[in-house]
Amino acid sequence: MIQFLKYIRGYLRIRIWGFSPERFMNLCSNKGILLWDIVREGDIYYMCIHLKSFRELKPILKKTGTRVAILERYGLPFFIPGLLKRKVFVLGLFLTVAFWIWSSFYIWDIELSGNYRITDDVFQRFLEASQVTVGMRQDALDIGELEKQIRRQFPEITWASARLEGTRLLIDIKENDAPIVVDRPEESTGTDLVSEYDGVVTAIIVRSGVPKVAIGDMVEKGTILVEGKVPVFNEDTTVREYYYVDADADVMLEHTLAFTTVLPLDYIEKAYTGREKTQYYLKVGKKTLRLPQERPFLVYDSLMKESRPLAFEKLRIPFFFGAVTHREYQNTEHTYTKEEAEDLLNQKLMDFLAELDEKGVQIIEKNVRINKDGHEWVLNADFLVQQLVGVSAQTERTDTGEKDTGEADTDE
Repeated sequence: MIQFLKYIRGYLRIRIWGFSPERFMNLCSNKGILLWDIVREGDIYYMCIHLKSFRELKPILKKTGTRVAILERYGLPFFIPGLLKRKVFVLGLFLTVAFWIWSSFYIWDIELSGNYRITDDVFQRFLEASQVTVGMRQDALDIGELEKQIRRQFPEITWASARLEGTRLLIDIKENDAPIVVDRPEESTGTDLVSEYDGVVTAIIVRSGVPKVAIGDMVEKGTILVEGKVPVFNEDTTVREYYYVDADADVMLEHTLAFTTVLPLDYIEKAYTGREKTQYYLKVGKKTLRLPQERPFLVYDSLMKESRPLAFEKLRIPFFFGAVTHREYQNTEHTYTKEEAEDLLNQKLMDFLAELDEKGVQIIEKNVRINKDGHEWVLNADFLVQQLVGVSAQTERTDTGEKDTGEADTDE
């Protein structure tokens, strides 16, 4: 606090030398003039003194036969006059403060949290339709009405809260965690499970429907594995009627699977020439400002680097500046060696095997071949696999011609 008061009043760092510096300091003490940070170097003394007190030294210097020199000046009385001389700096400082004050009345960033089923893009379109956008004035936003519109537009949202934090609009929502009830028809039209491949059934577990195959059966693509048409029998074992269900079962099928991928013998590689051209731009919100420029090179690619000044980042103002560097290159033709081709083709094969593993396909045997065919390398792979099969298909309905009336026949 004392140091701050010294800075406000202003003080000097001075040098004292001459006939009697010690007497000079004693007279200053008698007159209540404060001296501090006193350092002696031979017959010379260095010390600090308040600016107002410095103006009272003239009679003391004359009486003691000492001389004084100002070494450094500190404090507000010296800073403000020097600042006023720099008109451009003062103007820039004034405009900066005015811009910060002006920008604090607007919304420069909108953040959404708590959304899982509702995507950010969908919510952004809703906000734009509600005229809630980046760059709008804060006093034009009715937070209570916005919360009502959110709950009205999205029935799955059970709670919504919006608040302003500086220049940011923070929106927190909570979606309904209860399971969504789907109305199901009381009676199913019936679906069958049909095989997608030719193969041998190795396991079957039926939960609903009538199994049409057994373990060890050879089936073809399109064969009905489990039928959704369940018969109801009369006492004489004749079919009285059918009722229909959605077939549900786990059917494991052993079948062959083929995979083929190709790689051209030649490929094009970029060879950069070292020539570059950079174009600078400004971006305000969704608008980009840049000077028009002709095509820099015949063949080139571009590298974009964008940043935002710290002041605009703290205020959440969407103001960016960036540079686009265009780099010239030439297309050079190369030929894959056998080792390079095998590495690339095997990588494609590994990606395919990873997809099979994600689907739960079990590989029993595999046969992989890589050959050169004309102007390309070809990888052919055959697999013996086991996997769960069965796609739904509409059950073919059958009319038995009989109806259950619930009454016994009587002879008249």
